[in-house]
Amino acid sequence: MATYKKKGYKAKKRDVIEEQSKTAEVFNTLDEGASKTEEWVIKNQKYIFIVIGVVAVVVLGYLGYNKFIQEPKEGQAMNDMFQAQQYFDQAVNAVEKDSLFNLALNGGEGKFGMLDIISNHGSTKAGNLANYYAGMAYLNLKDYQNAIAYLNDFSSGDDALGPIAQGAIGDAFVQLNQPSDALDYYEKAAEMKTNDFTTPMYLYKAGIVALDLNENAKALKYFKRIKDDFPQSTEAANIDVFIGKAEAASN
Repeated sequence: MATYKKKGYKAKKRDVIEEQSKTAEVFNTLDEGASKTEEWVIKNQKYIFIVIGVVAVVVLGYLGYNKFIQEPKEGQAMNDMFQAQQYFDQAVNAVEKDSLFNLALNGGEGKFGMLDIISNHGSTKAGNLANYYAGMAYLNLKDYQNAIAYLNDFSSGDDALGPIAQGAIGDAFVQLNQPSDALDYYEKAAEMKTNDFTTPMYLYKAGIVALDLNENAKALKYFKRIKDDFPQSTEAANIDVFIGKAEAASN
């Protein structure tokens, strides 16, 4: 219960002495604590300096590794991949594609191919990207198993490349007559990133495969999403036809 002092109240001398004594005890306790801390620091300073040194070495080592080792590696890898990337780009637009895709994979004119980049620069961003190029090259060469293997080793947070890689795996499974696996990857591709290009494209492919698998409700859902969410997309042009097919198959 709180105690209130009357106006004009003066503390007794004994009370003042007690208060001073308590204050002194507090300061003595603090002094003792500080002294013990100092003693501990002095006693263990060797270990403290070791810990500080280890932390500093780790931080500086990480910064140094990125600056003096990883960055030069990235630059060298990109330089080494330049010619293979040129071959790949030429193959995409060429009539006779196979020879150029093979050059993109295996190299030519003394330059690295994508497989060399993966082997020699696997820990770099270029090495990761080479998995994508290699997988797409194998897909075009109809080597579907290798296409799946390399595309699965590629990872990307890019709005387009990530979904396209997953969708291309779906394409490979279609060619291998494994529609259930293809559907899984088309669904992953459609949901990975939402945009007006890859999302309707892989919703459409997922819907077509779902119809083939008699998963009609799923197909209808994908076709309706294209109609509702992506009405300006290429896939939306004839989407009512596929909605009608899915509805008829569901009845």
